[in-house]
Amino acid sequence: MEIGIVGLGRMGANMARRLARGGARVMAYDRDPAARDALRGQRNIRRATSLPALAVQTAGERVILLMLPAGEATEEALKELLPLLSAGDTIVDGGNAYYKDSMARALELSQRGLRYVDAGVSGGVHGLANGYCLMLGGTPKSIAIFEPFARILAPGPETGWLHCGPSGAGHFAKMIHNGIEYGMMQALAEGFALLAAREDFDFDLGRLADTWRHGSVVRSWLLDLCAEVLQEDETLAKVAPIVADSGEGRWTALESVELGVPAPVITMALMARFSSQGGSDYARKLLAMMRASFGGHAVPKAK
Repeated sequence: MEIGIVGLGRMGANMARRLARGGARVMAYDRDPAARDALRGQRNIRRATSLPALAVQTAGERVILLMLPAGEATEEALKELLPLLSAGDTIVDGGNAYYKDSMARALELSQRGLRYVDAGVSGGVHGLANGYCLMLGGTPKSIAIFEPFARILAPGPETGWLHCGPSGAGHFAKMIHNGIEYGMMQALAEGFALLAAREDFDFDLGRLADTWRHGSVVRSWLLDLCAEVLQEDETLAKVAPIVADSGEGRWTALESVELGVPAPVITMALMARFSSQGGSDYARKLLAMMRASFGGHAVPKAK
């Protein structure tokens, strides 16, 4: 029950803590000394000062969990780590990688005698207390090796984790999960915006959101979070109206096109995020000028 973890950000550090509290021995590494120091003195956790040190101090057929941003950070870590590994070791990629990249990576690593698990992970900063939902892709043998750790990380030994299918299936499932999340968040945000617009009803939005949490068909963890936010600051006056988007939402929309399966809610939720980032500013300016051209309507000047 020994596992290495590379990447001690908001998710990785808490996963290390949950594994350690569940009885696993954890060898943890992050290139940021402050991230490593945050785990100082924690039972069942040792800290490595480098990837070579992590590889040397992890015994037997290693299991190493990467909790790094998909793309360059993961690629750089793998490039340094691979020469340090031996046949039979297992790499578990817990980042939000594109599933086609994960399929290619699984094939590449298998040719080196290494095992690979693509792990979609959901749970955020609350995962330490509540457990993480794990969507796993890989061979049955690879999953069996990681299973003892999955049982600790998940909300329960038998619940909240699943071998979804072959390599790529775990990250594909997480991609669709995040697309659904986009749609749910957008619907909640639009609904509460409509409620806030009826100032004559003087809704207590925080209390209304909390009321919906009990018995309503729209109750969910996202609604729980809405209730917490609105009870603290109903006006949101200090929050900039800009919403970032991650790769999974874009990939889900593209997959909808490739498969010919309509996903209008998810796609429109993604477009709303683009709009919040200024992606529609040029189009809006041109719309204003067209309206002025055919109707003589005034055009507001940019500040």
